[in-house]
Amino acid sequence: MKRVTINAYERGLIFKNGVYQRMLMEGRHWLINEDAQIYDINKPFVAPIELNILLQDSDVRAALHVVEVSETEIVLHYENGLLKQVLTAGRYTFWKNMIDYKFVRADISKITITENIDRSTLSHRLVAPFVRTFNVENYEQAVMLVDGKYATTLYPGIYSWWRNNISIAISKIDMRQLQLEINGQEILTKDKAALRINAWAQYQVADINKAILQNKEYERQLYVLFQLALREYIATLHFDELLEKKDALAPFIMKAVSDKAENLGITLHTFGIRDIILPGDVKEIMNQVLVAEKKAQANIIMRREETASTRSLLNTAKLMEDNPMLFKLKEMEYVEKIAEKINSISLSGNGVLIDQLRQIFIPK
Repeated sequence: MKRVTINAYERGLIFKNGVYQRMLMEGRHWLINEDAQIYDINKPFVAPIELNILLQDSDVRAALHVVEVSETEIVLHYENGLLKQVLTAGRYTFWKNMIDYKFVRADISKITITENIDRSTLSHRLVAPFVRTFNVENYEQAVMLVDGKYATTLYPGIYSWWRNNISIAISKIDMRQLQLEINGQEILTKDKAALRINAWAQYQVADINKAILQNKEYERQLYVLFQLALREYIATLHFDELLEKKDALAPFIMKAVSDKAENLGITLHTFGIRDIILPGDVKEIMNQVLVAEKKAQANIIMRREETASTRSLLNTAKLMEDNPMLFKLKEMEYVEKIAEKINSISLSGNGVLIDQLRQIFIPK
């Protein structure tokens, strides 16, 4: 015979020859040829034998929380309102005591989280491994495929799904205005002049379902549409005609591509030509033509100025021929200009030189 003391917050399981007999509550107990296993009820209970055998005892069954979790479930285990652990497939037992236990069961065989679990709990380090999270920015939209099939269109926000063997694929698109660079396009004109075109276009995705579900690589397709439209326009014109009609190029491309872009779920806003690059030999010829044109214009201007100057001299001569006083004034004007260049005059000789100067400066 031996005495066993069961303290408060303890329970004892009594075995005889390895066979379960009964459960002891707190107090002092005498045992005859029996063994006692004492458990702290503030800790999870791990059954020493098959749990179903113990649960046949109504006292044990009433003293335990038994939580069974299937393969397709998880259970969030709370103690006094705090998340303690996540229970996966299996059977768990906890002693009933002063601790406030709460168990939230979640079916993870589906992807949608229908349980009443807040976002902060879903992002908790214990729960996060069981959750898939996807963020769609304010300027984005996304298409969600479940097992390869279209499920829904996702708008800006944070989305969470259970992590399981169901395949989820998400493709998102920037819904802001975008710019497409169309550079280095080698195109022949009708007269076989090889040009290199650099262009740009601004566009916006208007229908995400068309862009992703009905078209593959919509940006690449849009790029090809601009390529073909440029070739269609330039290949029908001679080089000189292209230079004359270059202002009509952008409107033609916009009109040609806009309708086809709508089938891609895209709205075009603007299109422009940045550069038209000529081959080296053509550029040299064009420079020579430009120089020749400028020289011809310069010669015309010089001839016009010479003619005007000659006509002015002729008119002046006629006026001076008819008016001796005007001739004398012109003569005085030139003498004045000469005098401006002279600081001093030294004269030597007889009075004949002075008479000659007097004849120059004093009119008759």
